[in-house]
Amino acid sequence: MKKLLFGALMLGFMSACNSDNISNQNEESANAAITSNATDLKRICPSEEMRQEALQKDPTLRQKVAEIEAQASRFANDVKFGKVLADGSVEIPVIVNVIYRTAAENVSDARIAEQIDVLNADYAGTNSDVSKIPTEFQGVKAGDVKVKFRLVNTIRKSTTKTEWRSTSTTTNKNMKRASTGGIDATNPTNYFNIWIVGTMPSPTGEILGYATFPESAGTWEDGVVLGSRFVGKTGASSPFNLGRTATHEVGHYLGLRHIWGDANCGDDLIADTPTQTTNNVGKPTYPLYNTCYGVKRSVMFMNYMDYSDDDTLYMFTAGQKTKMQSVVASSGARSGLRVL
Repeated sequence: MKKLLFGALMLGFMSACNSDNISNQNEESANAAITSNATDLKRICPSEEMRQEALQKDPTLRQKVAEIEAQASRFANDVKFGKVLADGSVEIPVIVNVIYRTAAENVSDARIAEQIDVLNADYAGTNSDVSKIPTEFQGVKAGDVKVKFRLVNTIRKSTTKTEWRSTSTTTNKNMKRASTGGIDATNPTNYFNIWIVGTMPSPTGEILGYATFPESAGTWEDGVVLGSRFVGKTGASSPFNLGRTATHEVGHYLGLRHIWGDANCGDDLIADTPTQTTNNVGKPTYPLYNTCYGVKRSVMFMNYMDYSDDDTLYMFTAGQKTKMQSVVASSGARSGLRVL
């Protein structure tokens, strides 16, 4: 387990921790296998890269992040000493915006409902595979995050666009504006907007989804984008066919970083997630170990904020729950979601 490195966040804004001698034979062999079959579909989520680009350009956004992290720290401390309950139950109203060219991209109402059901199960800790959590991590599992999702409306729009391509420096956001062929967000302060689109190619492969973080609350781009092939379960593309792409991206929307901190032995600012060298992909088997800063640790590859396949993701931690609760609390960055 690790300490929060909030000071390091503010000074270096998530720079890589590359001063340590890092080793992990299991991860090395897995990565070698992936490299040899690079055409396989893999989880790609550019949320953190987009965030870093925005932070570099906008000092006021950096200040918002600092304030959100400080508020999260205060909230966690209040929970620890019983001043507040980590039970700020909230039902988030959801608007789904479907932009489609083909019948396959026009995701059905049934699949959208299925995806909302997955979110509610994963965030309540009632997912059918929760029993897979190893004994080692049972003590830090989140249980019920106390965040629910309620579908309010589905908006559909036909398009002639064959793809939503991103470049090496810019992630495509055109689906978020009517003026660029998309759908404008519905009151993003009070509603959680999801955009479902066709393929999202990038220089590193097909993007499964991406999200904005809480400092973007209420802006025109605020919400989550999902590739249509990775929505819900029925008809979704294996190995990302259990709706966990949305679970992962909503985690970002509610303030969670990738579990490896987007750096070698990085920090996700959550105390009860083990430090790990990098992301995990495919279907790792427990136990999996890596070494950071001279300490060998068991890897929590089954955490929703890692990159494992959908059927290998099935838990949040108590620390992640508290972080998300701080974001939707009455004093949090997404308090507007509570008013409806």
